[in-house]
Amino acid sequence: MTKKIIALFLAVVMMAGIVAGCGKSGSNNSSGKTGTENTGTENTGTEATGTTETSDKGGDEIVVTIGSEPKTIDPTLNNAVDGATMIIHAFEGLTKLNEKGEVIAGVAEKWDMSEDGTKFTFYIRDDAKWSDGQPVTAQDFVYSWKRALDPAVGAEYAYQLYYIKNGQAINNGEMSVDELGVVAKDDKTLEVTLEAPTAYFLELTAFPTLFPLREDVIEKDPEGWSTNPETYIGNGPFVLESWEHDSEVVFKKNPNYYAADTILPSRIKFMLIADDNAALAAYRNDELMLADSVPTEEIPALKQSGDLKVDPQLGTYFYVFNVEKPPFDNVKVRKALSLAIDRQYIIDTIAQANQIPAGAFVPGGVPDVNADPDFRTVGGDYYDPSAEAYEANIQEAQKLLAEAGYPNGEGFPQVELMYNSEGAHSTIAEAIQEMWKKNLGITVKLTGQEWKVFQDTRQNGNYQIARHGWLGDYNDPMTFLDMWTSYSGQNEARWKNSEYDKLIEKAKVSADRAERMEAMHKAEDIFMEESPVIPIYYYTDTYIVKDYLKGFYNSPLGFKYFMYAYIEK
Repeated sequence: MTKKIIALFLAVVMMAGIVAGCGKSGSNNSSGKTGTENTGTENTGTEATGTTETSDKGGDEIVVTIGSEPKTIDPTLNNAVDGATMIIHAFEGLTKLNEKGEVIAGVAEKWDMSEDGTKFTFYIRDDAKWSDGQPVTAQDFVYSWKRALDPAVGAEYAYQLYYIKNGQAINNGEMSVDELGVVAKDDKTLEVTLEAPTAYFLELTAFPTLFPLREDVIEKDPEGWSTNPETYIGNGPFVLESWEHDSEVVFKKNPNYYAADTILPSRIKFMLIADDNAALAAYRNDELMLADSVPTEEIPALKQSGDLKVDPQLGTYFYVFNVEKPPFDNVKVRKALSLAIDRQYIIDTIAQANQIPAGAFVPGGVPDVNADPDFRTVGGDYYDPSAEAYEANIQEAQKLLAEAGYPNGEGFPQVELMYNSEGAHSTIAEAIQEMWKKNLGITVKLTGQEWKVFQDTRQNGNYQIARHGWLGDYNDPMTFLDMWTSYSGQNEARWKNSEYDKLIEKAKVSADRAERMEAMHKAEDIFMEESPVIPIYYYTDTYIVKDYLKGFYNSPLGFKYFMYAYIEK
């Protein structure tokens, strides 16, 4: 996500959150964490009033859409921006971040760190409560973190806890969860032992996968607890009031939240709308105050009207190969397909939101040894994605495809490109389909799926080429690179490289920033040489918002915060 350069979803005083490196579903946004992603179904009649009448600031019902039906809002299992945005309104971690990207106290009112940086002691605030009034305890974090690492649970984001002592071994099934380096010393004291000093561990404690959970609630209904308002017990500023599937999810203010007096809306209604045109119509009819994705053909008019906002976003829109399935087990095929794409054409004619053509995977705005020059500037592009270089890129692509045994596309099997049907993903896929046919002589079948279904399809490896997107979970190159280790739950390419794994591990344990960055640059060199993905462009975030909605915050990591939003009277 190249949204600004703010460390970890700058959760503004608003409670840090996800997925996401989370995938996103909208075409100009990034959900689908993994790339965080979102999608929904057309709103067919539920009225969502855009204004309410209260005399003072706050107390309003905020009505928005951030996509369609989320796959899950279980903090352990979620991997998408839409789900994460809902989760951060219902839960809070040990820490959160302010508007400067600085770690501040969340559920933990303070903490200590050992001199060697490998042990933290967190002190849970006395007034931290669950939405049912029970106190939040250190054991709630122990349970949640062990649950995320339990291989039987299958959490894609389990690797975010590998920094904790024995975390990776537990997730690999080599050790018991009871050997995790986290201990509740008492109800209000949590002791965490790390494998090695981790510069951004405090930022990770603001990430949804590390939020606390109630064991007594979840163990009664492990599959259904997060879909039922009666059992969706959180510790954040809001509590789930209702969920009408494929229509709306409503959160109401949580009176048991320790800082409830700072939370302004009485309710947040998330309308579940998959169709961008339907969302725009609802917005124009004053039924919505904000829509997270818009029809690309409407962008020029919305720019002119002033409704459209374009924010920086720290993320990358890309296609991913299943490298276990021929012909994509051949690196020359993968490189040929990447070089045959006119990225600037896609940006100028389809996306239309000032995206930057991607010549690498890690986007701009991520710090290197210093913030300036950033990681992308230091590392440079691995190919020239500009329109001026496109003809030369085509020639190189044709050469590589011939070397792979398919001159002019002869003998190349028909393959399938899959995408989630929401937003402009289909239009982008159609453009790329035509480029591959014209430039390489290959035929590609296009298949669109509903967002929730598509996430499972991609995660299970039931595809050849798939649309993808990734927004950073924190502002460090690691959030874009460690997802491609051989053991990562986010590695949907099924790509494995032992040297890459070693470099990522080196970067994780090194306390020397220059050494860390050198290792990650070498890792990206390997990744781009192997080309298990096709970077298309670096994200911007386009959305429409009413001028009377104030206090709303849009994070460069993809999450939208409505805790302090209000309607200007």
